[in-house]
Order: sequence, then C-alpha cells, then structure tokens
Amino acid sequence: MKGSLPNQDQSDLFRNRLISIISLDHELCRLAEEIDWGWIDGELDGYYAREGRPSIPVRTMVGMLLLKRMYDQSDESVLARWVENPYWQYFTGETYFQHRPPFDPTDFVYFRKRVGEAGMEKILSLTVRLHCGSEVEEEVLVDTTVQEKNVTYPTDTKLALKIIKYCWAYGEQEGITWRQSYRFVVKRLRLATYNGSHPRRRRAARRGQRKLRTIAGRLVRDLRRKLSPEALAYYADALDLFEQVLAQRRSTKNKRYSLHEPAVWCIAKGKVHRKYEFGCKVSVARTALSGIIVGMKSFVGNPYDGDTLATALAQVQRVREDAGGDRPRTAVVDRGYRGRKHVSGTQVLIPGRGTKEQTYYEKQKQRKRFRRRAGIEPVIGHLKDDHRMRRNFLSGELGDAVNCLLAGAAFNLVKRLNQLKMLPVMVMLVLIQLAVVIFYACVELLNRVNLSTAYHRRTAMGAIQPQTGPRNMFFRDDYVDLGNTFSHRILAEKPLCHLKK
Repeated sequence: MKGSLPNQDQSDLFRNRLISIISLDHELCRLAEEIDWGWIDGELDGYYAREGRPSIPVRTMVGMLLLKRMYDQSDESVLARWVENPYWQYFTGETYFQHRPPFDPTDFVYFRKRVGEAGMEKILSLTVRLHCGSEVEEEVLVDTTVQEKNVTYPTDTKLALKIIKYCWAYGEQEGITWRQSYRFVVKRLRLATYNGSHPRRRRAARRGQRKLRTIAGRLVRDLRRKLSPEALAYYADALDLFEQVLAQRRSTKNKRYSLHEPAVWCIAKGKVHRKYEFGCKVSVARTALSGIIVGMKSFVGNPYDGDTLATALAQVQRVREDAGGDRPRTAVVDRGYRGRKHVSGTQVLIPGRGTKEQTYYEKQKQRKRFRRRAGIEPVIGHLKDDHRMRRNFLSGELGDAVNCLLAGAAFNLVKRLNQLKMLPVMVMLVLIQLAVVIFYACVELLNRVNLSTAYHRRTAMGAIQPQTGPRNMFFRDDYVDLGNTFSHRILAEKPLCHLKK
C-alpha cells in the first residue's frame, strides 16, 4: 500500500520545525516549492497495492533519488548526508528535523524494481515540467553515447581466473575432494601472464594463458562429475556460463564479457583514448533552444545509431506529452544516423553539403544549425561526470535504463537550481541597466543634447578619439569625454556638467 507523509500541522513542544532553522529563500527550498509532487504521486499510484503495510512516501523516495543524482551520492552516502542537512530534509517533505534516516538503503533497490523504466520516465517528465516551453519546442538534438558497466576490462586470463575461484568456492561449499586443485600451479601461471606484451615474456605469457583456460575447464568438468543431483541442478546455470566463456574465441558472436553482469557489450565509438567501451548504448535527446533533456533511452546490444532513432523519439514523445507537449517536428543528428530522413512524422536533419537550389545564406544558416548540434557533446560529459553515468553500478538491463533516466532528470534539476541561484543577480543587472538608461535620458533632457549626436560631432572634429574596441554597455570612456559637450553650447569652453566613472 502506498504510504503518505504524516499530517504534522500541530506543533511539537520538543522538536523544531525546519522552517524555523532554514532560509526559505534558499534555492533548494524554492525548487521544492516549484516541483509538482502531487502529480508524480498520482502517476506512481498504480505501482502500489491497495492493501498491506504502508510503503515509504513517494515524495520521500523520489526526492531522495533526485538528491542522490544531483549531488553524485551513493545509496548509503545520500542517507548519511540527509541526516546532516536540513535543506535536504525539507526537499523530501519533512516538517521537523529528523535524526535518523527515513529508510534503509536497500529500499532504493525495491523502489527502482517496483516502478521500472516507465516510472522513471515519469520522474524525467516531472523535471521537464519545471522548464516552461521546453515541452513544445519543435527541434531536438539527438546523439548516442556509451554507458559503461561496473566491470573490469575483460581478458581471457581474468575470466579464467574468476572461473577457477568460483569452482574452488563451490567445491568447498559442497565438500568436494578435488582430484587436483591446482592452487600452487595457478599462482605460478598467474605470475607468468604479467607483462605479456614484452618480447621476452610473450611466449611464456601465452603458454600461461592457455594453461589457465585448460585448468578452468578441468575444474568445471570435475564439478559436474562429483556434485550431487540436487547440487548439480542448483549450479547448472553457473556451470553452463563457465563453459560458454571458456569456449568463446576471437570470432565468436555475442560474447560474455563478465560473469556477474550479462548486460555488457563491447562498443567502439572511435575514441583515441578509449578504443573499446564495455556497457550499453544510450540515446540522449536535448531541446535545441532551452537545452533541457527530454529523452534518455538505453538499448540492448550495439545497434546502428539510425535504428535507435525511432525508439528514442517515441520516448521523447511520451515524456513531452506527460509535461503537456507533443512530438518534436525536427531532430538534428550527426552523420552516424545516415539513412533516415523521416521517422514517424519527425524530420531528420543530417549534416551535408547542401543542394544546388539552396542559396549561400541558406547554406550558412544550415551550417550554423548543425554546428549548434555539437552542443550536446558537453551535456553528455556533464551527465557522465556529475550525475553518475560514467560507470553504471545498477545491475541488469533495467539498471541501464534507470541509471540514464535518473541522470537526465538530475541534469534538468541542476539546471533549474542554477537558474534560481542566478535569479537575484539577473534581477540586479536588469535594474542597473534600467537605472543607467534613465540616468542618461535625464542628462539628455536637462542639457538638451543627444549623447550619440554629440559624440559623433566631437569625434569628427577630433576633440575625442573614436573607440575601436568592444564597448561596455554600462561604463564607456566616450561617455566620460562627452561630459565636455553637455551645455547649451556643445563646443563651449565651460561645460555645465561632467560625467566621471
């Protein structure tokens, strides 16, 4: 049964309200007031039963997930910081300051599995609703990247050593007496495989790698012979996986790169510093004007970028419709999407040399449009470095989808949070600009002279030097020199007023 926050309108004599110890002008408090928590509570209502023990409130769980991604925390560390930070507690809907975490870190796992990918899309829509107008923009920028899994760089030697260790553990648990355990032999062969690229060690390293694979196969076969029928049925999937890994070669299709994580694929994106990446492919969709992420879709395997466009735009449509928008009319992509012109009513624009019918102006305008598409590249960098998309610690294909969707939601929230931080500064700049305009208008009115006309006349006569560099809109040197022109007679020797910095 879905839980709800307790009604705490009545004051407590022995506890302090959060509003009495924090500043409600803080950007996190203002962001909490802007988020439509009632909407997300209603959208996730279908994932809960009508009877049973009440669950963790939706606002508490969703708010904690967003804080975790916004500030790059783990499941355990976000709860520890939540206890220390009253602003985080206010963001998740608490009324009084709490001295204990609201739930256990494992509840994050249960909630992610409960709502799945569809529920996480609702959370992404929740962040899109904060940016008015982004849901109706006609143009989106689309690109793909690799979300690496939390696995080590796979080699045949590493996989063989892991299989050997698993076999030793299974045998010890079931009380099996090995015909030969190879413990000392494996230790010697493992040392022989180190620095195998050196010319003097290459032959010994290759011989050690082949021997380790042979020993791993012997241990797997020995387990199959000596395990009881019940234990053999229990370990059947693991033993089949071990044999599959040991049998794969360079030309084998659909390789297994990790024993504990099946959803890993080898993807080459043409990077000089990282030739191969092991994880899944993710499509990122960002609005062209406001820069809001409206789509984060993970894919199984390593599909062609053009084949991912239809699925990615379908997700963008769902996210924007939840926010009150519709499907984008134009998608700007790179040359990796060749072969797609229109996808379900959305025009696909790919960089090219243009057509003969286009004018020079149209070609330059289109060129700037495609260069603007490259703005999605630093966005992908922020998603990886700031919002836990560099390495995915969530298991399975569901973990891939959840991780990228939460990273996109956190990016949108941080963007809105920065806007709230800069709002007072922007208001102050507008007021200063307005005051400067009024000041110079009053000077012109009192002295009966137009500043621009006086400046050009003095420049033409050589009284002041013309400014060639960039001009500051607030403090310009020519305004200081124009102080000598403010009089009833513009060229009088005795000016009536002077402007100084």
